[in-house]
Formats: sequence, structure tokens, C-alpha cells
Amino acid sequence: MRYLPAHNGTGLRMNRMALAGLALVGVAAGAGVALWQGKGSQMAVPPPIPGTAFAPTIPDVAAAPTAGPEGMQWIPGGEFSMGATDPPGNDSNEVGMQATRDSRPVHRVHVDGFWMDRTEVTNARFADFIAATKHVTVAERPVDEDELPGSTPEQRAPGSAVFNRTDGPVPLDNALQWWRWVQGADWRHPEGPGSSLAGREDHPVVHVAWEDAVAFCAWAGKRLPTEAEWEFAARGGLAGKAYPWGDEF
Repeated sequence: MRYLPAHNGTGLRMNRMALAGLALVGVAAGAGVALWQGKGSQMAVPPPIPGTAFAPTIPDVAAAPTAGPEGMQWIPGGEFSMGATDPPGNDSNEVGMQATRDSRPVHRVHVDGFWMDRTEVTNARFADFIAATKHVTVAERPVDEDELPGSTPEQRAPGSAVFNRTDGPVPLDNALQWWRWVQGADWRHPEGPGSSLAGREDHPVVHVAWEDAVAFCAWAGKRLPTEAEWEFAARGGLAGKAYPWGDEF
């Protein structure tokens, strides 16, 4: 998970908002560690796919374990091209990938095999965690005064960011154009006061910050995936595609 830079109170508040809508993904503890391949790599890097900076994915050939944790899928690991093309806009995605400046240039990475949850953590499962641990999520706590210097207690009331669909294209330099701060929004109230989880028990939990995700994983006996593991799994064996299934939305 990435944090937005925070140079002042407003930035810190955006930092809190940036993590508010992430669903959790669990990986079995100790199952696999991402190994970054540098000049010492033993594996010959295949040539890039014509017209791209991405080389084909080379999956590991080792057999999958015979049994794994319930609800988890074995990801065999392998070597792949990680990151985004440079300059922006050359990766079949003129919006989202322009934000990933820290992922450039495209580079080769190897990950060991690992177990990953087949689905995001559901509201029902997260509710089990809350009932067992009495954990209070970040969105359910007041904003710290040092995050919003000079603010009033009312302005620091618990809340989170709720997606606000725009009527059309908007400039991408201000996330508040498609996210709005809603006091009272949290994992139990996805759209804020008056909303609930009724009929959404199997939906992915939202309004979860990084420390909430870590606490959940500790309770479940799992861990969060590394960035390399997540990208390897999300690419689904494809190289340089905008989506796990290809380039067409």
C-alpha cells in the first residue's frame, strides 16, 4: 500500500483518506518472499514483447503443494516484468497508470510461490475479527489533532472517504473531485450514516486502513502480500496488459 506525501495537515488527512477504501487480501504467513532480481540473476531474461518494455512471464515449474489453507489459492511464482512503461500513456491506460511514477521503469522480478485468498476479505469475515478482538478501525476514531492543526473537535470527527462518481472526465490533480469526506463513514456504514451492511455480508470490506489490515492478518494467521506478489498475481500470467484479461475494458 502506498501513502500519499503529507507536508501539512491537509496532506495527512488525504493520507488517511487514501487508505480508506482498500479491501484486504490475505497471504499465508511465511509462504513466499519476493526476490528482486538484479545483475546477479541466474535466469536469462527473454527479449521484450515487440512494441513494449515487457518481457514474457516465466512461471515456476515446481509442483504446487498438495494441500493449503481453506479459501486460499496457490500462486506458483515465477519471473515477470513489473511496473509501468515510461513515458506515461504508453501502457494502454491513459489514466490510472500515470499515477504510478514510483513503478518506473519496467524491471524484472522473481517471486516464490505463495498462497493467496481467493477473494477479498468480506464484511462477514471482518465482523468476526472485530467481534473477537474489539478492534476499532482508523475510520472509527477521531482524526488526530496533529493531522489537522487548528481544527475543531467537530472537524476531527471520525469519518472516511466515499467514492463520488463524476458526471464526466475531471482533472486528476485533486482526488477530492471523485472522493468526498463523509463523517460517520466506516466499514459498518460504507456510504456514511444511514447506510449499512444489510445484504452486503459477502461484499469486500471497505474503509480499512493499513494498520487495520495488519491487525486483521495477525488475527487470521496471515500477512499482506508484498507489492511484487500482488502485481504478479493480479497480472494473471500476462505481460504488459492494462487488465488481468487483456487490454480491453
